[in-house]
Amino acid sequence: MANRAETLEQVVLEVDRREAERLIFREAVCTDENRYEEWLSLWTSECLYWVPSNSDDVDPRTHVNIIYDNRVAMEARIARLKTGAAWAQDPPSKMRRVIGNIEIEADGEDLVVWSNFILTELRRSKQDIFAGRTLHIMRREEGQLRIAMKKVLLVNNDEVIDNLTFII
Repeated sequence: MANRAETLEQVVLEVDRREAERLIFREAVCTDENRYEEWLSLWTSECLYWVPSNSDDVDPRTHVNIIYDNRVAMEARIARLKTGAAWAQDPPSKMRRVIGNIEIEADGEDLVVWSNFILTELRRSKQDIFAGRTLHIMRREEGQLRIAMKKVLLVNNDEVIDNLTFII
């Protein structure tokens, strides 16, 4: 009976894996194409978007962060980007990212999803390349798998970053 239960759990995790991968890829399209409202709809009502600075594992409440946004701050960030008055995104960055090395495991009701990315950003004839590892914590809300937490570990988070005013 244990083998049947393990097999069923593997099938459920495989279904969740496909759904989680689709969510990560949908998020990438939304951010690359500046589809902010759609991007925000991928998140839970209580969420956290975190990009640490200087180290990957610090206490975000006592250290400087590149981004440390809850839902309200994310909504304010999007509102600012949509006004056209965010000079650091005038004109908006052109972006494309590649996501790979996706690892998924269940943690109770949540899915813990790690992935690597390479992001190319072009703005005002200047091209930058960002690389890193992303942690997504996903959970179901209103029957949909959504992002509860995203932590972006930039390879260069301890270096000077000229302009990170877009959603990474």
